[in-house]
Amino acid sequence: MIKTESIVLGAGCFWCVEAVFSKIKGVIRVVPGYAGGKIANPTYREVCSGLTGHAEVVKISYNVEEIDLSDLFTVFFATHDPTTLNRQGGDVGTQYRSVIFPSTEEQIKLAQNAIKAANECDDWSNPIVTTIEVLDEFYLAEDYHHNYFAENEEAPYCSAVIAPKLQKFKKRFAELIK
Repeated sequence: MIKTESIVLGAGCFWCVEAVFSKIKGVIRVVPGYAGGKIANPTYREVCSGLTGHAEVVKISYNVEEIDLSDLFTVFFATHDPTTLNRQGGDVGTQYRSVIFPSTEEQIKLAQNAIKAANECDDWSNPIVTTIEVLDEFYLAEDYHHNYFAENEEAPYCSAVIAPKLQKFKKRFAELIK
């Protein structure tokens, strides 16, 4: 029997994050959604307003015998800018914050260690602003957001933003690709 766990991460646009993490060995499922806000069942339009407090996130389910959370955190910190508060590229607002939503004490410790390691590495000249927040509820995003890059590779946002991010990821983490 496969031993699985899940983690919820926010690193800007969930289309980008889903595209990257869905390529990793041991990752079983990546679904986009919303977390960290103050209303139940938010819509994409409500979250985009920046008024709900939710972040665009992905819920990553993974086989702990194939990939460990520390490796997922390494990819997380390497594939977005964790030093910009409430911003990733042209996406601006609290809904694009860099955030980790752990579900266990062990995940909290690993997240804290990952933030410390990211602050100590030479990748970033500014301090890490990634937050660790309590996951009250994960709300699944609307169906049209699921597998967005895979189904819309030729769309302008996908070719201009997601494709280069994926190329960078594949070059740096070739050993983790399915």
